[in-house]
Amino acid sequence: MKIVDTHAHLFLEEFEEDLQEVVVRARKAGVEEIYLPNIDSSTLEDLLKVSSFYKGYFFPMIGLHPTSVDHGYKEELATLKRYLEEKNSFVAIGEVGIDLYWDRTFREEQIEAFRTQIGWSVEYGLPLVIHTRDAFPEVHTTLLPYIGESVTGIFHSFTGSREEAEMLLQFERFKLGINGVVTFKNSTLSTVLKDVPAGRIVVETDAPYLAPVPFRGKRNESAYLVQILTKLSEIYGCSVEEMAEVTTRNAREVFKQPEKRQEVKVY
Repeated sequence: MKIVDTHAHLFLEEFEEDLQEVVVRARKAGVEEIYLPNIDSSTLEDLLKVSSFYKGYFFPMIGLHPTSVDHGYKEELATLKRYLEEKNSFVAIGEVGIDLYWDRTFREEQIEAFRTQIGWSVEYGLPLVIHTRDAFPEVHTTLLPYIGESVTGIFHSFTGSREEAEMLLQFERFKLGINGVVTFKNSTLSTVLKDVPAGRIVVETDAPYLAPVPFRGKRNESAYLVQILTKLSEIYGCSVEEMAEVTTRNAREVFKQPEKRQEVKVY
């Protein structure tokens, strides 16, 4: 079984002590690729360090997370843009978007930062990985001018309604990122996804966050994608292996990766 984790923060301090073991467990579970979204300039060094060590297995993105947007966001974007121009290792612009859950103080700045980074996606031909929390209208409105363009990407951690899913699916080159939330008892995703083609979803962990049942409340890791795929196989009425195959194909389509990858040594 071949699996792709499209979103995991394995460069954070939660994994400092046992990243090797986390990678070994992921490999044993069938995870062949792990995509690492950036947060801001303070995380770039650690992101690039682990991506270099596990080159060909970890794939770095670059972007400014919306909760890191403040008065100094323009300087922060300038720093990230320099990295983007100097390095050719980044496979996506992410994680970017709008988050108004914790604080609405920098709403306009978040919108402008998101718009700027959409522009990077267009300029460099890289997919977008979009974070949305309590900001669906803002994200949709900002992205709407690109609905007929060749912009591709993932709507990370989709937990929305059937109506929101229908609106996002109009962006034909985008997938919905499904994580451990789909296994939660109070989640409505099981119902919503019945109207979403399997060809339009990818799986992700968002590690160390949002661990699926039965690990809810614990640190999440890429090996737990098996639990997410098991739940999705129930929803779509297929085997876990078939669910893994289609979501892996979807992920590689977004990130423009080949179907077959060279074996990567895990130390």
